Amino acid sequence: MVPGEAPPPGPGSPRGSAAAEAIAARKQRAFARRKAFSLFVKAKEVPAAARCPAGGEGVRWRCCRLTFEELSGIHRHVALQHAGDIGQQAGLTEAGQQAGLTAKQAAAEVSPLSVPAPAGNADGLNGHSRGSPEISCTLPDTSHVSYDDLTSKVGEVLLYYCYCEVKDPEKLCAWQKALCQHLHLTGKVRVASEGINGTVGGSKVATNLYIEVMLSQPLFKDILCQEDFKSSAGGAHCFPDLRVGVFKEIVPMGIDPKIVSYKETGIHLSPQEFHREVEQYLSQASQGQSDTILLDCRNFYESKIGHFQGCLAPDIRKFSYFPSYVDENLELFKDKRVLMYCTGGIRCERGSAYLRSKAVCREVYQLKGGIHKYLEEFPDGFYRGKLFVFDDRYAICSNEDIISACRYCGTLWDQYKLCSSQHCRQLVLTCPSCHNKGLTACCSVCQEKELKVTSRASGQTLKEECECTRRRPRVPIEHVSQKTLDAGKD
Repeated sequence: MVPGEAPPPGPGSPRGSAAAEAIAARKQRAFARRKAFSLFVKAKEVPAAARCPAGGEGVRWRCCRLTFEELSGIHRHVALQHAGDIGQQAGLTEAGQQAGLTAKQAAAEVSPLSVPAPAGNADGLNGHSRGSPEISCTLPDTSHVSYDDLTSKVGEVLLYYCYCEVKDPEKLCAWQKALCQHLHLTGKVRVASEGINGTVGGSKVATNLYIEVMLSQPLFKDILCQEDFKSSAGGAHCFPDLRVGVFKEIVPMGIDPKIVSYKETGIHLSPQEFHREVEQYLSQASQGQSDTILLDCRNFYESKIGHFQGCLAPDIRKFSYFPSYVDENLELFKDKRVLMYCTGGIRCERGSAYLRSKAVCREVYQLKGGIHKYLEEFPDGFYRGKLFVFDDRYAICSNEDIISACRYCGTLWDQYKLCSSQHCRQLVLTCPSCHNKGLTACCSVCQEKELKVTSRASGQTLKEECECTRRRPRVPIEHVSQKTLDAGKD
């Protein structure tokens, strides 16, 4: 003992007892965190029976729309991105946190791995469950780009989405509007506390700068990547204007994101994996042996001009009807493997989560990147016809198939135009011959209204439901046996 130093407290002293209790409490908390960590990882494991048969070993763990085949990968992900969740499950109290157990320390102690904090991220937490980083309002330098190059009509249309926690949607919205205006982009961007969803058009120079800035945005770091941007030939002329706004959902399903979260999605399949699954499904369905449903979760007018062979395409007008469609047809999905797809993948994120919440399917899979990405790799694959897009082009094509017909004469036709009646303004398929005859409305009711409006001087119009809308059930009920028999025939 050093001279002048007080003797260490004995086992029976008050100070010794307090120290022992503190050590015991600390060990108890550490044990609770380790146990919570293990349970959290276990809950993310995909059972072997549910793995994708056509994709080899398939997924072992799934979390936050990511898949992991190695234990070290899921451990690192949980330690870095779910420290707060682990703390809650372990019952960390405010007193425990005051004792020095911050979320970062909890992650370090909980994980069996030593995980360094990512570069540029001081607290080592990023991704979906992290504290939302500050939104950078930086605009790209365009001084090196000529005005003609920046505003060229020869360009492209981008389609993307990113689910992440946004603490200040209004600020993100303002930045997006300023960014798009700065780059002379048009289109539609939806911002919400759950992320961002956009489709914008402009010159190739402008869209490249847009992607570059989006990828450097701290809010999207390590979540959004180059692959997440789908592109097609087009430009600023594909949209009438620029619309950027804050909404409750980045895709309007009509269900509170807190009730059905994007974090509970189906298993993502790459275009190659999805292609193999569809191939296997069609082979089995032709023999009447399939236990799989190939589900198109788009609107009826989208699937009408293009869809996967053998799919079930609900006759619904809006994606907000999809939850009701699932509720009314639960028997159809009972004990089935469901392969879902949509245009770019975003509707499947929430749609698959809703379907999984009903706990009736054996497993739910979804096409990563949607039809857009699939057609990049399989232009002559199992998807036939056009791909509907929500801009003035209405459709883009990758093959020569026409699977729809003129509403009036029945000739093959798949180029939409707006119904000429201002009471309706729905989309209609009318071939050039019928269009030249004045058949430009979606139904006879609208055609008659259009003639009356044209003959009136006032020009006052009111939006009304037409025959098309009234005739179509809001939520169709499928006939299981018939759909099963029909699967794979077209």
